[in-house]
Amino acid sequence: MPRTKSDFVPKYRKHKATGQAVVTLNGKDHYLGSYGSKDSRTAYDQLIAEWLACGRRLPDAEHGLSVNEVILAYVRYAADYYSTTGETSEGERIKDAMRPLKELYGKVSASEFGPKKFKAVRKAMLAKGWCRSNVNHQANRIKRMFKWAVSEELVPPSVYHGLQAVAGIRKGMSSVRESEPVRPVPEMILLATLPELPAALRDIAEVQLLTGMRPGEALAMKAVGLDTTGRVWTYKPEKHKTAHHGHERIIFIGPKAQEIIRPWLKTDLQGYLFSPAETEETRNAERRRERKSPMTPSQAKRKRKRNRQRPLGERYHPASYRKAIARACDAAFPLPADLARKAGESRKQWLARLTPEQQADVKAWRKDHRWHPNRLRHNAATRLRKEFGVELARIVLGHATAFTTEIYAEADQAQAREVIGKVG
Repeated sequence: MPRTKSDFVPKYRKHKATGQAVVTLNGKDHYLGSYGSKDSRTAYDQLIAEWLACGRRLPDAEHGLSVNEVILAYVRYAADYYSTTGETSEGERIKDAMRPLKELYGKVSASEFGPKKFKAVRKAMLAKGWCRSNVNHQANRIKRMFKWAVSEELVPPSVYHGLQAVAGIRKGMSSVRESEPVRPVPEMILLATLPELPAALRDIAEVQLLTGMRPGEALAMKAVGLDTTGRVWTYKPEKHKTAHHGHERIIFIGPKAQEIIRPWLKTDLQGYLFSPAETEETRNAERRRERKSPMTPSQAKRKRKRNRQRPLGERYHPASYRKAIARACDAAFPLPADLARKAGESRKQWLARLTPEQQADVKAWRKDHRWHPNRLRHNAATRLRKEFGVELARIVLGHATAFTTEIYAEADQAQAREVIGKVG
């Protein structure tokens, strides 16, 4: 395999003029003592270890690392850490949290970043229209970054201690937008949009509804984690959200979900069950069967490209899953004619043509008719809680506490109305 920039480590070299060992790090020469000596080799190993631990930088004793340099080192660390825990989306959330920080204080020395600058970053997040809970979550990610930087001796401990003194934004503050609770997808909208999805993604959505899987767990299913013995199957994901807390995740798959999964099973136990390449092949086969005009000789001789500009991946990813659902929602519930994009019109041209009031109407329309895959877990939680109680719903969903299950499950107000109608 070709070596990447991240694999490169500066060499131990001889400085001919002085006869000393030298290594160049970030454009600066560091002399290590007599070339070839044991002490110079030890000094080289220690310097390289410190350089790699600090994100391929050495702290400057006078000025210290900039905020940008700390961010770069932390993002590299997080990409490796969260890829092993199964929280693949956390890396993107961290990058989103760092953008306002980079814009305001990226070039400032990290040792000078204090509570007032931290509050200014939060204010910039609120100015972007972020809701209170999201701002608090993103601000906590910045705190965690500086905590990690302290543990790596990139910044003095006083920086993190200062940030700890800043409390989160409390509910009820004026001019701070609150997030709306995530609710299950209405059945009418769900039934209309599922047929508009590609076969593989439609099956993934239905498996989510029947089992309460997270989107990432359903998309990454492999036969190697399936136990198909017994009436109820079990599935253990290779990675999952709470693995780093020591929790085991077991997903129970009943007869209805088994019927959906069975056609996707493969002899390759390490292969992903739901594959974009297989979906594309199936779609092309259907198009060929439904073709009415005869195929020309040149088309019959045409060979498939070996190196596509955008090759199909081995598995579906959460972002492509969300986009496919958005397209299915738009197909099932098209915008009114006066708000819809015209043929050949780019998104930029379309938005420029709409008035602010019309753009608000488009936003409201999509809010009422679009949904994202995480909401399917809320559908499953609500049904399980209503039919079998909170404790069984907690076990099926893999929650550590019933409190988390209550957040996911909609309260059964119909039952409450019936009780109050009798006793009140």
